[in-house]
Amino acid sequence: LVCLLCTYNLPVFRRFLSSFNVPPSAEFVARPVGVCSMLRLPVRASAEGLDAAFVGVPLDTGTSNRPGARFGPRQIRAESAMVRRYNTSTGAAPFDSLLVADIGDVNVNLYNLPASCRLIHEAYQKIVASGCVPLTLGGDHTITYPILQAVAEKHGPVGLVHVDAHTDTGDRALGEKIYHGTPFRRCVDEGLLDCSRVAQIGIRGSSCAPDPYKYCRDQGFRVVLAEDCWLKSLVPLMAEVRQQMGDKPVYISFDIDGLDPAYAPGTGTPEVAGLTPAQALEIIRGCKGLNIVGCDLVEVAPMYDVSGNTALLGANLLFEMLCVLPRVKTM
Repeated sequence: LVCLLCTYNLPVFRRFLSSFNVPPSAEFVARPVGVCSMLRLPVRASAEGLDAAFVGVPLDTGTSNRPGARFGPRQIRAESAMVRRYNTSTGAAPFDSLLVADIGDVNVNLYNLPASCRLIHEAYQKIVASGCVPLTLGGDHTITYPILQAVAEKHGPVGLVHVDAHTDTGDRALGEKIYHGTPFRRCVDEGLLDCSRVAQIGIRGSSCAPDPYKYCRDQGFRVVLAEDCWLKSLVPLMAEVRQQMGDKPVYISFDIDGLDPAYAPGTGTPEVAGLTPAQALEIIRGCKGLNIVGCDLVEVAPMYDVSGNTALLGANLLFEMLCVLPRVKTM
């Protein structure tokens, strides 16, 4: 830091000093410089004292098709170097409002999925108990189940805004009840969700069952098919979702395969004819004003992401989630 202050114009540099953690500007610090953290934020050992924290969960043991999401957190962090301090589209100024840091990764057990779920649950119990809002870099969608166990222990059953190609409400596969196709079934089983406040958006694809959405609708979920989103703005839909969620705690879970693989090819279970990046922004920005208690972005698998666009989208969507957290001011 001393060397940087000597090298650059000190009065100009002071504009970026803050009592909060602020991503360094590329005007003063070259993007490839420094530790590869989310948004180039400081790395902290714990969530204590933070308002929000980025957390990696590099697990893909629950994947049913193409593996590789264990490398998602690392690549999302790398691509996040392009994300800057302010959201000029919405006016959000998260780094002038909240104390945010990257607290590293949960040390999962890649050889034992139930053990990994226990480790994730224990890690998030500490994060949530500290009063910090976790923003998670996945990892396959299995991870949302133990995260929601910890979140619901503090907040009670939560509402859910779930963007995905799949409902992830299967009961079992190959005899196993925990994998990336079952997290929300397990959450219902354990009473972690307020089922009247669940919205699943972007759902599509072929199915093994003639009525694949019956379970969800029987629970009271709102299921919004991708076909119902084609060629339209989702701003009106999100007005309805905000009314559905009310002022009680809400969790956002965003599977990158909710987007069309033309935009997000780097994922394990792609489905054609999905959402656009603009619609993804409308969904997340439409969550502004909700009582958001946690978020995740899952299923980025970098080896299928030749251009890096999928991880870049993931990094920007996580920034957008940060921008809609409670107490974030606007410019």
